[in-house]
Amino acid sequence: MTNTIIYTRQFCGFCTRAKSLLSAKGVKYHEIDVTYDPDQRAQMMSRSGGKNTLPQVFIGQTHVGGCDDLHALEAKGGLDPLLASP
Repeated sequence: MTNTIIYTRQFCGFCTRAKSLLSAKGVKYHEIDVTYDPDQRAQMMSRSGGKNTLPQVFIGQTHVGGCDDLHALEAKGGLDPLLASP
């Protein structure tokens, strides 16, 4: 399964929803909490092309986007193939 990284912050309902979807799919992800870490948040923004909303999800080298983007990808059947890619 492809390496999955999710940038989150504390008390974020969208972050919880995104992590729940990934967990329901059996995805083991690496969570980076940027709540009190401006350096990690800057890294997230650099990787995401300037996006500063949370969460930000990366699957392999693909920037999926936020929670709504992740759920939209799942709804159109694109999440499983992305997760299965090497």
